[in-house]
Amino acid sequence: MQITRNIILPAGEVEIHAVRSSGPGGQNVNKVSTTAHLRFDIRASSLPERAKTALLASRDSRVNGNGVLVLKASKHRTLVKNRKDALERLAALIRSVLVKRKKRRGTKPTVRANEKRLKTKSNRSKIKRLRKQAVADSD
Repeated sequence: MQITRNIILPAGEVEIHAVRSSGPGGQNVNKVSTTAHLRFDIRASSLPERAKTALLASRDSRVNGNGVLVLKASKHRTLVKNRKDALERLAALIRSVLVKRKKRRGTKPTVRANEKRLKTKSNRSKIKRLRKQAVADSD
């Protein structure tokens, strides 16, 4: 399975089991196993170390304590489509953790923005001061 140009995941590293779907669906739901459960052992995989550590460090609830990623695919009505969907979601998840995040650079507010903030603040203060005087005069 092709993840990126450089990363190819062997099919033997991914386990997919067919499971009966839950929920409503008539008689067919009790007879046919159409949901696909994908299990992927991150630690035992041939992924690069960077990808492994990023997947294990992500706070994804689908990764259990043993480092096994479990995906459940039941969007479609057939097992073949659900299996394909699960594999695509696995590839997308691996690609997403490989993307390098840009480092945030702190910025300073502009002089104009600072002046505007202080002016708004003093206007608000004046309104409250006048309101306080009006309440004191009416008593």
